[in-house]
Amino acid sequence: MRRFLIAICLLAVIGLGVFWVLTRPAPLDADFAGGHVADAENGARIFHAGGCASCHAAPGSDDKLTLAGGEGFASDFGTFHAPNISPGPEGIGGWDLPGFARAVTRGVSPDGRHYYPAFPYTTYIHMEDTDVADLFAYMQTLPVSDTPSKRHEVGFPFNIRRGLGLWKLLYLDDSFVMTGEMSEQVTQGRYLVEALGHCAECHTPRGPFGGLQRDAWLSGAPNPSGKGRIPNITPAGLDWSADDIAYYLESGLTPDFDSVGGTMASVVDNMSQLPEGDRAAIAAYLKALP
Repeated sequence: MRRFLIAICLLAVIGLGVFWVLTRPAPLDADFAGGHVADAENGARIFHAGGCASCHAAPGSDDKLTLAGGEGFASDFGTFHAPNISPGPEGIGGWDLPGFARAVTRGVSPDGRHYYPAFPYTTYIHMEDTDVADLFAYMQTLPVSDTPSKRHEVGFPFNIRRGLGLWKLLYLDDSFVMTGEMSEQVTQGRYLVEALGHCAECHTPRGPFGGLQRDAWLSGAPNPSGKGRIPNITPAGLDWSADDIAYYLESGLTPDFDSVGGTMASVVDNMSQLPEGDRAAIAAYLKALP
């Protein structure tokens, strides 16, 4: 019996060690985007394409540049609250570029904790280093908010953040979904959709552990609110022309003259601020989907 107990303890220690190694937060090069001169103007474009204000502006506020946070997002795992990410002490005022890049593209806080994937770093992992640097430069120009971030409402075992390291091993994938030969316009659209716009976070179904089902990319999904379904936006579910899609992203008007509503309204608000070529590229990408 004594040997058995010793063996059990040894196995537990080994198991804990393996868990600790597998779930350690991913590092990032301290010389991130080294030599790049940040372009805040391009950072503004990345900001709008990435939909930062849609989540991080205060709920109900018309001020979309003061990123005070507070918006709640209900899920099967609990309710997550968007944090303050303004460039002040309550937000990201004390961060440097490598810390910001690690948070955005790897889902790891500056103090080494895993972020929940309610923050779409599974999309942002595809971002180019220079765009991350430009976004960081632009965000330093935004107003400061002193509103404290709200705590997430997440119960056991999902409140054990270290376990998110295992989740990332399964679902944090830096490969693009659309592959093969593509036109320059479709390639640009792929970057806007798969690396910045995080369209898949809503329009792609998820598995039992919350990971995106990449084999059902953009084919529609249940609405997390429990009301209705988020539509299929592949050609099988959306028969609009590329011009129709681009115009919708600019104006919020559908081909049959209906108007955008719900959370998609904030997406259109973001997309309408992009250059016309970006919206055309997104449309081209959606039309090129299988």
